[in-house]
Amino acid sequence: MRRLAELTRVVQRWRGPEKKLADIAELAALSEEDESLQAEIEKELDGLASQLDELEFQLSFSGEYDSRNAILAIHAGAGGTESQDWAEMLMRMYLRWAERQGFKAEVLDTSPGDEAGVKSTVIAVSGEYAAGYLKSEHGVHRLVRLSPFDADHARHTSFALVEVLPEAEEDADLVISPEDIKVDTFRSSGPGGQHMQKTSSAVRVTHLPTGLVVTSQSERSQHMNKDIALKILRARLLEMELEKREEEKARLKGKHIEAGWGNQIRSYVLHPYRLVKDHRTGYETSNTEAVLDGELEGFINAYLRSIMGKEA
Repeated sequence: MRRLAELTRVVQRWRGPEKKLADIAELAALSEEDESLQAEIEKELDGLASQLDELEFQLSFSGEYDSRNAILAIHAGAGGTESQDWAEMLMRMYLRWAERQGFKAEVLDTSPGDEAGVKSTVIAVSGEYAAGYLKSEHGVHRLVRLSPFDADHARHTSFALVEVLPEAEEDADLVISPEDIKVDTFRSSGPGGQHMQKTSSAVRVTHLPTGLVVTSQSERSQHMNKDIALKILRARLLEMELEKREEEKARLKGKHIEAGWGNQIRSYVLHPYRLVKDHRTGYETSNTEAVLDGELEGFINAYLRSIMGKEA
């Protein structure tokens, strides 16, 4: 039913321009007798061209799970406080981006940094094609700046890994057997007040067949933390399944799959000059403040259009 509703929406989007084109054709027939309609026809054609351009762009969401909600995970790289602060900056950037897009963003879990920032955080982004838009952000993000944590204000380079997982639908995508998971509880760490420190509300879920371990400690309720952990676990299991499919395709095509983080996809330079550059598309801007405040449309659109060209 979800897939049917999704396809119905797609068809309705294309029915609109189809009807508008029919209306323009009628105007064109009338304009043979009334030349004053020419200006209106040109205006309608410009609007139709713009609408078709947007629909063509939406074809970049051709992935099986692009229409889904997304699970966004950010992990600080090596470098201690510097990288943990960078991870928190990225978390704020994506929360602001989601707000700009009208998406709902909810921080599911956060592991606080030692002195500042976060070691890792998981965000649920809900909205139509959230996973399709955010797939452009999957990879390593590099920051170059004068360190606010260094007494000498030396220039530092920090890295953070951003993972984007389509949200898995319970039962529809995969079923997790109760016998396949081990659930442990422990006391939450970090800020949260006396209640979190005195009760074992944090939850650790281990998927025994794969060895995947997911923790959640942001909520006061053990039940809520378990639900969040299972939600993240389902997304990670779906990602593993998708990776297996890609590896099999690559094996059949003779392609080499590179393991590990790989090279950074985007660099954010705040010193000695200001520039954010995407290394896959070449798209760049000197307005670093706007980007870190969530203005990512240019980068996301450039990436999606680039993969459209490759698929074509």
